[in-house]
Amino acid sequence: MSDSTPRRRRGALAGIAERLANTLPAGAEVRVTWRQPDLGEGRDAVGNPVAGPHCLRQQWEGPEGAMLEILASHAEPWPEGIEAYWPVSARQLLEQTVREELSLARIDSLQRSEQLRQALYEIADLASSNLDLPVMLRRVHSIVGELMYAENFYIVLYDDLRRTMRFLYFVDQLDPWVNDPDEEIPVTDQEDTLTMHLLRSGQTMRGPSAELRARFNIPFNEKSGPDSADWLGVPMSRDERVAGALVVQHYRLADVYSDEDRVLLAYVAQHVLTALERREARKRLEARVAERTAELRRANEELQAEVFERKRMQDIQRALFRIAELSMTSDSLGAFYAQIHDIVSELLYARNFYIAMLSDDGSMLEFPYSVDERDPERKPRRLASGLTEYVLQTGKALLVDRDGIVAMEAEGKMRSHGALSHCWLGVPLTREDRVVGVIAVQSYSPDVMFTGRDQDLLTFVAFHISSSLARKQAQDRLVQAHASLEQRVSERTRELAEANAELVEQIGERVRAERRLIHQTLHDALTGLPNRMQLLERLGRAITHAQKHPDTCFAVLFMDLDRFKLVNDSVGHAVGDELLVEAGRRIVGSVRGKDVVARLGGDEFAILAEGLDGPGMAEELGRRVLSALNAPVWVAGRELFPSASIGIALWHPRYRNGEEMLRDADAAMYRAKSDGRDRCTMFDEQMRLAATRSLDMETDMRRAIQSESFMPYYQPIVRMDTGEPIGHEALLRWNHDQSGLMVPGEFLDVGEDTGLIEQIDWLLYVRVIEDMVRHPLPGYVAINVSPRHFRVPDFAPRLLALLEGVGVAPSRVRVEITEVALLDDAPRTLESLALLRRHGVLAQLDDFGTGFSALSYLHRFPIASLKIDRSFVSGLEGESRAESVAVIRAIVALANSLGIELIAEGVETRQQRDRLIELGCTYAQGFLFSPPVPLPGG
Repeated sequence: MSDSTPRRRRGALAGIAERLANTLPAGAEVRVTWRQPDLGEGRDAVGNPVAGPHCLRQQWEGPEGAMLEILASHAEPWPEGIEAYWPVSARQLLEQTVREELSLARIDSLQRSEQLRQALYEIADLASSNLDLPVMLRRVHSIVGELMYAENFYIVLYDDLRRTMRFLYFVDQLDPWVNDPDEEIPVTDQEDTLTMHLLRSGQTMRGPSAELRARFNIPFNEKSGPDSADWLGVPMSRDERVAGALVVQHYRLADVYSDEDRVLLAYVAQHVLTALERREARKRLEARVAERTAELRRANEELQAEVFERKRMQDIQRALFRIAELSMTSDSLGAFYAQIHDIVSELLYARNFYIAMLSDDGSMLEFPYSVDERDPERKPRRLASGLTEYVLQTGKALLVDRDGIVAMEAEGKMRSHGALSHCWLGVPLTREDRVVGVIAVQSYSPDVMFTGRDQDLLTFVAFHISSSLARKQAQDRLVQAHASLEQRVSERTRELAEANAELVEQIGERVRAERRLIHQTLHDALTGLPNRMQLLERLGRAITHAQKHPDTCFAVLFMDLDRFKLVNDSVGHAVGDELLVEAGRRIVGSVRGKDVVARLGGDEFAILAEGLDGPGMAEELGRRVLSALNAPVWVAGRELFPSASIGIALWHPRYRNGEEMLRDADAAMYRAKSDGRDRCTMFDEQMRLAATRSLDMETDMRRAIQSESFMPYYQPIVRMDTGEPIGHEALLRWNHDQSGLMVPGEFLDVGEDTGLIEQIDWLLYVRVIEDMVRHPLPGYVAINVSPRHFRVPDFAPRLLALLEGVGVAPSRVRVEITEVALLDDAPRTLESLALLRRHGVLAQLDDFGTGFSALSYLHRFPIASLKIDRSFVSGLEGESRAESVAVIRAIVALANSLGIELIAEGVETRQQRDRLIELGCTYAQGFLFSPPVPLPGG
């Protein structure tokens, strides 16, 4: 199908509006619309008719459920009679045209079905043909081209287990890339193209490639070829696994491919897959037959070799057994050598055989055994440069013929001693990994030459001779090993005795500590009231009683003095202690005699009220306590007006212990504080659910810290005009067991409240610095620092020590802080940032422009970079565009005047990038460049 062949979309309905307009006065405007399953939705119009006083409009259900509508209008009133007869004739004409169009559609469907049947038959025929794969695929391309536009067409196979794909066939008018059908291209999870999305999802994709990429968040990649006006890809699947895909595309015309083409190509794709599988199966069968034939041939050869080798191995086994016996049965070492010679002679040519050994001082070469045709006697000699000395020096076996001996002499590697042999074989004798001698055989006839097998055999014999000679040394080493073992056992026994004594002492100390705790008072030292331990004990008894008597009602009232810290900070802790004592007296005076009043610590008190009639009685008790506390009190010459916030937890069977009741009463107390203080609040189901969620989150967070489930994701900071990354921001992610990947907004509040955020941050810092060691990240990496860290004096030294420990330059790390950190503890924050700055760690101020004080701190604090808040960047395209432009322009001017680097956050569109460049902003980060991603293997 060529570009110039447009797809027939309406046939007979094309021009229907013009035909109807011709039956009306000149200047009439007509619009016709239709909707029918086989025809789809469509319209045809002449002009732009509008509903009004001079319009003719009718809607009805036409042939085969077609919903039809005609609208005609004219600037002038209609001539007399047209409104009566024209709608009827127009309706008849439109219905007749619809029937004609339906007939043409059925004829077209039959023709397409016949064309598809013929195409599938040809594909099936190709599967059983002997054509080469490229020829077959070109024929498949031709068949697809007869069904639809396929000038740009490719076939790709996909192996999801091996994570590879192969482009079997690739023809494209614009893309010059040439495929290799046999090349397996590895794919990764990060690789995302239209083809990979089609292969991973297994879903058909159709439409302009740019729209498809936008829909599935696929970045543009020049290596994937140019964008097409219409792109159609269908998967080839087998047993619910995607095995490949067929893709056609058109670079100039849009809407070339229809749903019918999609279904058609999907049907063709399955038949193409079947054809490829049949061809592959036949290829595998042929290869298997050839392989089996070769295997049988090799098996026959191996069997013959095995028979020969087995006979040889039996001879060797007998010889080795005899050698092993000799080490125990030989009367003397000389007899042992002679019998070794006899055994070796049965296995290889050994008419000329000798054994050479180094003297004890290593200066002489001795020959304890020698039998030779030419040299009947070998006398000891000083070490020289003969063949025997060569083996001694190299520690390796040497097999050399006469030519080799001559060549070695010419090179100066050795000098022959005695008669010159035609073939010489020598192997080293070792003792404790040290060469102490040589066993050698030689031939003086060119008809007798030694082989590599002879070398292996003689090497094995030499090993057994070395074992016999070293037996005495092995026995000595065994005695020494026994003595060393006994000494280690003795030392270990002594260590265990010392550890046992220390453990007994520790147990004794613990018992004494427990006794001291048991003898400690169960009352608070300051107020004389029961302490937390006694309260929990009484609560436990109350809970046990309530579990046995369901009608029992009791409550725990948890109270906290409002603004008590202000009293301590302003007039001193001594005054605060007097206030606590007075508050305890007033609380005791407000409750019933059987109620328990306890001080839990600090400015926290609790009341256990038993024998209540219901929640109203508990609330009444709370109000009575608040009233008593509200009376003014004179402490150390000062008049104070104390108040408190009270939380009430009423007994419920769900409570298993007193801690749970105190926990819920505490939660209700904090609700009372948040509602305005000086009041009491009853714990309800909503608070319980919130507390449970918070507790579960804290528990999960602690487990995640132990299992190190927190990980860094990296988002590049790039130079906008070139896209070159100058650094990365490390962003915290939690790989939760049930909830999957979680971002900080889902758990950070719990981490801040519990203080766990500091541990999480340090886990993240360690992971980031380890990643910087393992992966060559360009530029620097910015880590987010909570304001809590600046309250700890050792934050900066600890971070610098961490960098120094792994050898990461401090200049490669930046700390990213918020304006809250500058306000929270300004002197300590300034001290930490200055220390980091002196060592090369720069600071970046995040979310700049959203606070109210950072501007006044820019001169005081060592800030190297400002990050424009994403709210201003997103505003560049919204209704607040003018305000955002003005703010960003002011920030740019401020940064330029102070010499501070500027980074825009949250850049997601090209329009934002271009506008930021115009405003003078150089660097940015955001989803336009890359989302936060983990490092490979991370």
